[in-house]
Amino acid sequence: MPFASVNGQQLCFEDTGGDGPVVVFSHGNLMNRQMWVPQVEALRGEFRCVVWDERLHGRTKDDGALYTYWDSADDLLGLLDHLGVERATLVGHSQGGFLSLRAALRAPDRIKALVLIDTAAVAWPQEALTQMSGVSEGFRTGGPDAVAPALLGMLLGEPEIHHDWLRTWHEQPQERLADAVAVLMGVDDISARLGEITQPALIVHGQVDQPVPLPLGQMLRDRLPGASELIVVPGAGHTPSLTHPDQVNGPLSAFLRHSA
Repeated sequence: MPFASVNGQQLCFEDTGGDGPVVVFSHGNLMNRQMWVPQVEALRGEFRCVVWDERLHGRTKDDGALYTYWDSADDLLGLLDHLGVERATLVGHSQGGFLSLRAALRAPDRIKALVLIDTAAVAWPQEALTQMSGVSEGFRTGGPDAVAPALLGMLLGEPEIHHDWLRTWHEQPQERLADAVAVLMGVDDISARLGEITQPALIVHGQVDQPVPLPLGQMLRDRLPGASELIVVPGAGHTPSLTHPDQVNGPLSAFLRHSA
C-alpha cells in the first residue's frame, strides 16, 4: 500500500491511475478509504479515483495528535502535490466533506468541483457534543463493543454491513478511535464563508440522517453559489454512498461527467 509523506504524516492512499479527471474521495469519521469501494468500482477507468485514510483512521501513520479539519484540508492538498495533481474534484462524506469545504476555501484554484455527502458547514449543537463525548469515552474505556450497538445503527443503518465495520474498529487502538471522535467534536462553523466557494457542487443527503440532519444539507444547497442540486436518498441514513450506492452512483457519475 503506498504512503505519501505529507505534513509530518504518512498518509495511506490508493490511486486507480489513468488519464481521466482526478476525483479524490475523503471518508467520514470512524470510516476509512474502503467506504468508497462502490463508487470507485463504478467510476474507475473513466476517472482517476484517489482514496485515502485521514489522520487517526485506517492505515495512515500519523503522530497521534489531535488536529483540525483545516489540517486535514492541508493534508489533502499535500496529497495532491505528492501525486502531481494540479486540480481535482473532491467527494467528501461527513468529516470528509468538512475537510473538502476547507480545502476549497484554502486553495480554490485547485478544486474543480465538490460532491458533499451528508455533511455540514456548522459546529455541533450542545446535545450532539454531549452524545459524542459519551461515544469518545466509551471507545476509550470500553472499546468498540461498548458503543457499537447504538453507533453502528446510527452511522450505517444497514445491519448486514455492521460486522465489517465493527471489525475495522477492533483493528484500531481504543485511544485512536476515541481521539478521532474528539477531533470531530471540534469542528468550527464556516457557514458564513460558504458564499466564497463558487465551484460546481452536488449535495447528496440521506433522508433520515440522524447525526447530520437533512436541513444541514439543504443549507449547503441554498448557500453554495455553485450548488446545482440536492439529491435526497429516500430511506437512507448517514452513509448513503455505502448503504444505497445504486441511488448515489448515478447522480454522482452524471455530475462528474459534467463538471470534472
